[in-house]
Amino acid sequence: VQLQASGGGLVHPGGSLRLSCAHSGLIFDSYALGWFRQAPGKDTEFVGVHSWARNHITYGDAAKGRFTISADDAKNTVYLQMNSLKPEDTAVYYCAAENTVGPGSRYPLEYGYWGQGTQVTVSS
Repeated sequence: VQLQASGGGLVHPGGSLRLSCAHSGLIFDSYALGWFRQAPGKDTEFVGVHSWARNHITYGDAAKGRFTISADDAKNTVYLQMNSLKPEDTAVYYCAAENTVGPGSRYPLEYGYWGQGTQVTVSS
């Protein structure tokens, strides 16, 4: 399983970004793909997870109402659309894959495969 996150950058408060996670080697019904973020000096935070087996997406508290996860299976890519960005959204964003038939975990230790991360900076 290989994952590659991209799409980060510098954006003004209130702006939008779409992150992409290109994946290979996943068997869709056996994996969930999650998004996490880590700000300097803080713990890794759950953003959301897409479960192919359950056809379900779960969002973390910071993402609800502003972020949307979607999957384009033909392109082997999962997206994280982030709107109404705030300075506190500044972090390195990671995508990760969990081998599960469940809805996907909120806990990073459950994920065995990680992409390299992409920096998102929200600043005026």
